[in-house]
Amino acid sequence: GHSRFDFLLRRGGRKFFMEVKSCTLFGNGVAMFPDAITERGRRHLLELAKLGRKRPKPIVLFLVQTPHVRWFMPDYHTDLAFSQAFLKVRDRVQILPVSIGWNSDLSLMPDVKLLDVPWNYLRQEVKDRGSYLLLLELRRRRRVSVGRLGDVVFDKGYYIYVGSAMRNLSARIARHLHKRKRFHWHIDYLRQVADSVTPLPIRSSERMECQIAEALSGLLPAGPDGFGSSDCACPTHLFRSNENPLHSRPFHDLLEGFRLRHPA
Repeated sequence: GHSRFDFLLRRGGRKFFMEVKSCTLFGNGVAMFPDAITERGRRHLLELAKLGRKRPKPIVLFLVQTPHVRWFMPDYHTDLAFSQAFLKVRDRVQILPVSIGWNSDLSLMPDVKLLDVPWNYLRQEVKDRGSYLLLLELRRRRRVSVGRLGDVVFDKGYYIYVGSAMRNLSARIARHLHKRKRFHWHIDYLRQVADSVTPLPIRSSERMECQIAEALSGLLPAGPDGFGSSDCACPTHLFRSNENPLHSRPFHDLLEGFRLRHPA
């Protein structure tokens, strides 16, 4: 077809295919793949599923590069389409996630184990809903009229906004990326003057924006009172940093804490 797979194997005289993926995103006992959007990976799953109708089940072998995990899941926060395909093909493709470790001389450690895939949990969570962070950069100081908050001065730096959409999360994020729109939320006014915007979705069946805002309040200075929090008890849903939070290990730890959640 349109793909090249890694191995052609034989079992009992019958041929089948095996694709191998390397997984380097893990934490909190959970491994996730991919760590970036992979249209090629999604296509591989769907084409292997078609081949599985006439041959023994094809295999996708995920090599998780750490022995310190228990569960394997598709990264539905980063690539929802791949994750939906992952669920769709499970009856026609053998998903084989194994954790491995390496010695200092790059020899394979003897303890190789099969990881659990929490299928029931994934059927609940792999949906287009949840919370999100918007990382906005201001390259100079700006005075912005923010609806009922009035004029607000935003210093040069980076701002993190916490929001949620329990339906059509992708559409909500896409709306935030556009400047030309009818202003509805506080963030729309700040987005209008931001020099760059990076969305970070945290998909979940549970609305977690207030939990995320509380966690950020222990990490970064708060923005204006009431910003984005007029419908909850949080002081604010906007936070500021002098440096890019994507270069901060504590911020990554916080993000992983909400994304790499135990399915049990």
